[in-house]
Amino acid sequence: MTVTNPAQEPSSASNGVYTSSLGRAALPRDRFPVPSADPEAVYQLIHDEVELDGNSSQNLATFCTTWSEPLARALMGESLGKNMIDKDEYPQTAEIEQRCVRMLSDLWHGPDPEHALGCSTTGSSEACMLGGLAMKWRWRKARQAAGRPADRPNIVCGPVQICWKKFARYFDVELREVPLLPGATGLRPEQLRAHVDENTIGVVAILGVTFTCDYEPVAALAAELDAIQAETGLDVPIHVDAASGGFIAPFVQPDLVWDFRVPRVVSVNASGHKYGLAPLGVGWVVWREPELLPEELVFYVDYLGGNMPTFALNFSRPGGEIIAQYYLFLRLGREGYRQTQQSCLDTAAHLGEQIAAMGPFTLLYDGRGALPGISYTLTDPGSTPYTLYDLSAKLRERGWQIAAYPLPADRQDTVVHRILVRREISYDKASLFLDDMRRAVTQLSGAVAAPAPSTAGPVSFHH
Repeated sequence: MTVTNPAQEPSSASNGVYTSSLGRAALPRDRFPVPSADPEAVYQLIHDEVELDGNSSQNLATFCTTWSEPLARALMGESLGKNMIDKDEYPQTAEIEQRCVRMLSDLWHGPDPEHALGCSTTGSSEACMLGGLAMKWRWRKARQAAGRPADRPNIVCGPVQICWKKFARYFDVELREVPLLPGATGLRPEQLRAHVDENTIGVVAILGVTFTCDYEPVAALAAELDAIQAETGLDVPIHVDAASGGFIAPFVQPDLVWDFRVPRVVSVNASGHKYGLAPLGVGWVVWREPELLPEELVFYVDYLGGNMPTFALNFSRPGGEIIAQYYLFLRLGREGYRQTQQSCLDTAAHLGEQIAAMGPFTLLYDGRGALPGISYTLTDPGSTPYTLYDLSAKLRERGWQIAAYPLPADRQDTVVHRILVRREISYDKASLFLDDMRRAVTQLSGAVAAPAPSTAGPVSFHH
């Protein structure tokens, strides 16, 4: 007969996760735990905590992918042990990375895709910094060759995502963030002359402004820089931050000239984990020509099994996201991406039409011609009995997350909402959101709203 030790912890299968010793107390928060624990209980209790984040597919504030195909997830799972930096040890993963770089060069009309230079990154922030560093190093080398001082570099941009402010601070570059003109949604060509000078390492053009979803006019900005060069001799390059638009414009706005078809564009970055549809987190940066990446930024590592070049800021990182990105390139192709992005644009335009028809809102961007999203403000905030922050909080009671924030200078008195439509935001889900938004507007206006239909589920608040 087997004697059971009464001090021994029963398994979760026999005792239940929530009645085990782990389930009857708060999980460790400050001290490293001493005993081991049942893996099923640990999994379930952590799973329960993470559920408090809410439903990521209801997050209309994020650009990032919140749904992935099962086979893409499977490839990522099979690659958990592959370190992207170990190119000699994982040569096929390294080859897949370079295939993606060449495909992106082709997508963005690079002059020689077969010999394209670029790399994967952890996201667009790292990719932006690599593009900025390459411009700084080229500018400094040219200044030193001419016997001119090279200690006061600046970079010119419109309203940019925080990564460019980090770049400027971390790498000692003056950020000249040009204020918005009245009615403008980004940098405009006529603003450049007052801000570029001999110390300008480059201009950042945004294909998909974070604050409004609109595109900045890359070709027009380049034409203005051409005119400035003809008058002053200043040759200022452009880096296109296409974090979101780089995977939109080539498929649904193919006639828009913004990429390497513009000779002044020296580099482009994009987020694979945004409208590239890949899981978090992968980004890309590609240069027009290999010579545009200064050799000083390339390091050769000889302790990973070979003498391998690396020019990313991060070192060890998983290879699965890159493999998943390649899967999507092959799986969808140009036509699949076109269908996906067009569907997102159609849904965004529908949202724009319906929200404009509600009455209190004025669209800044209507979902047509740029990113699959919309941005809007209160038409008359002074007489509206609620703010957009109030509306965001009300919608969150139903699980919807909407970004509310002021525009950058000189339009900081304008608070906006931005809604982004990703592949996983279906037309039906958008319609359900619109129903909830109409009810929220009615309730905040002081009227009595009709109750939510039972099919929509219980009202809940998610952190």
